[in-house]
Amino acid sequence: MSSAEIPRRARTPLPEGTLTVGVALLVAGVATYAFFKIGAVAVGGEEEFAPIAAMWFATFALASGFFLPLEQELGRALSYRRAANQGAHPVVRKVLTLGGILVAVVALLMLAVSPWLATSYFDGDWLLVVALMAAFAAYAPAHLARGVCAGSGRFTDYAIILGSDGVIRILLCVGLALVGVTAAGVYGLAIAIAPLFAVAYVYRRGGLRTEPGPPAQWSEVTPNLGWLLVGSVCAAALLNAGPITATLLANESEKALVTQFSYGVLLARIPLFLFQAVQAALLPKLSRLAAQGELVEFRSGLKKVMLIVIAVGVAGTLGALVLGSWAIEIVYDAELSGRTLAMLAASSATYMLALASAQAVIALRGHALVALGWGVGVVGFVLGTWLSSDEVFRRIEIGLLVSSIASLVTFAFALRQRLRAGVIPDEGSMMEAITDMPFEP
Repeated sequence: MSSAEIPRRARTPLPEGTLTVGVALLVAGVATYAFFKIGAVAVGGEEEFAPIAAMWFATFALASGFFLPLEQELGRALSYRRAANQGAHPVVRKVLTLGGILVAVVALLMLAVSPWLATSYFDGDWLLVVALMAAFAAYAPAHLARGVCAGSGRFTDYAIILGSDGVIRILLCVGLALVGVTAAGVYGLAIAIAPLFAVAYVYRRGGLRTEPGPPAQWSEVTPNLGWLLVGSVCAAALLNAGPITATLLANESEKALVTQFSYGVLLARIPLFLFQAVQAALLPKLSRLAAQGELVEFRSGLKKVMLIVIAVGVAGTLGALVLGSWAIEIVYDAELSGRTLAMLAASSATYMLALASAQAVIALRGHALVALGWGVGVVGFVLGTWLSSDEVFRRIEIGLLVSSIASLVTFAFALRQRLRAGVIPDEGSMMEAITDMPFEP
């Protein structure tokens, strides 16, 4: 058979949907950087924007942490049913029930601590507390819709939900600015409702349609949910811990600096963001090698991936040290030292290594070990921030770096243990690894 006769899909090295989802991630990432720039101008300055930035990071720490595991398990379960030609509607109903329970429990907890949230985190703005609760609830259908699309092979619809969120957020922000709105809480509500537009659109075009099928048991959607939930909450918390902790620890004179610190965190994430845009192309190949018993090739492929990540991380850290101050001044008209940006870039690069390692461990069915690794990272952040320095931002930078190193070391030991044990991944662990993305652009 000539190369021209080989089916296009067979010749394509990327799994189905990778390019589509990668483009959506790029769109969403650019939209996020633009939102921070436009939002600060719209509300009158960096100090006024600080509570909105605080809400943004808290939203994605909570939403990604609690709802990503549901998205992963829903996608895995629907993929199984799709392969077996079974309708998936009963599975979707089960996961919707779980999602509703999570929304209710976390919303009640937020309501219980709402006086503290309003006074200590949002500078007395109760509307931002309402916006945070609304945003958490709104991202539940967004994540579940993404799970339906991924498990059903509807990657265009998945990309629409993923990519349009940031664009809609900007359009709402610009609209509010044009009519003269400057209240932070209103912009917080814009963040909250942004994901619902795409979910409604995809629903109307039939992208969330599922067929009736055999009854679903809880075991079909929850075999690894507990470990995934613990790991996801810890991973998302670490990813957003810097700006959140800065908001809590900064005094009144440092409020504007919190927004500038958030800018630095966003810029330091660029290598991580680009890694996630292409990581879906890496893990399927590695998992297939392991599933075929070719563990030598699996180790070799994983080593190459890690070397690439290390190279990107080193380049990003050196770039931040040399050009970071210039870049953040050009993009955000902000002032941060090259040392601060280099520390943030180093912690982001180490987190990227930890994430790649964690995905490999999940592919090898080490869900509990991944939960342990991110939990160790949380402990490392607390200790590093508490014991390292008296200067607010420096202690956070050190805490972020310590947490990423602690998680990476744990995952390295876990990966070595799983490989020595000869663990073979299955289709479910492969999908959970591919969709393990705690970073929300």
